[in-house]
Amino acid sequence: MSKLPKEHQFLDLSDYGRPVARIIANSLKHSDFTPIHVTVTFIIAGLVAIVCLLNQYYWATLFFLVLKSILDAADGELARIKNTPSYTGRYFDSVADIILNLFILVAIWYVTSGSWFLMALAFFGLQLQGTLYNYYYVILRNTKAGDTTSRIFEKEIPKALDGETQSSVNFFFALYSMLYGVFDTIIYALDRKAEESNRFPNWFMTAVSTFGLGFQLLVIGCMLVLGLRDYIIPFFIGYSFFILIFIVIRRIINR
Repeated sequence: MSKLPKEHQFLDLSDYGRPVARIIANSLKHSDFTPIHVTVTFIIAGLVAIVCLLNQYYWATLFFLVLKSILDAADGELARIKNTPSYTGRYFDSVADIILNLFILVAIWYVTSGSWFLMALAFFGLQLQGTLYNYYYVILRNTKAGDTTSRIFEKEIPKALDGETQSSVNFFFALYSMLYGVFDTIIYALDRKAEESNRFPNWFMTAVSTFGLGFQLLVIGCMLVLGLRDYIIPFFIGYSFFILIFIVIRRIINR
């Protein structure tokens, strides 16, 4: 099941794992596996990728980063197939992502003996990139009759849905706000009128999808395999400048 109606779907370069994710989700449709269980499996895959990275098994790192991306898509697919949307699962997924992203960049810093400051800057840039992509994507989904589990602004604790407790929603919302709040605030300050936009052309969303986590992890894995590990952190610092470029393009499109 897609997050968008067919007429508004675009080539999402960060979502290359979706076809396999749908196969996994369909195979679990009648099982006791929940989307939360699948989220736990992608956390395990991410941790295995980090261990492989630290031991410089870069092909294995690439494999487990791609597997992590596939499983990251499978939890949402399973929730849609079983019709069990969950704010707990949505926030748990996001919290797991940002923590794994940090650990991955710390591991890269470790194997390259680079600068702590540049590593932190790359992490900050990486998260801002993903936040801009998610910001535009959620606006598109909310304005084009798509999936609405994710909200444009995560300012208030949502009411728990069927099958989850309010206490778990409260807990994971607090974690999400603590970890993502600064990035959401910055992106909103840079492009606060985006929510009023009615045009997000497919080609534009495809370009912005290079900021998506799946694509970011694929780039990291490929750069490791190609012997470019020392350039990963500088790459993500430099690529962060495209945040401003995409914002300018979005404004021109909706003038």
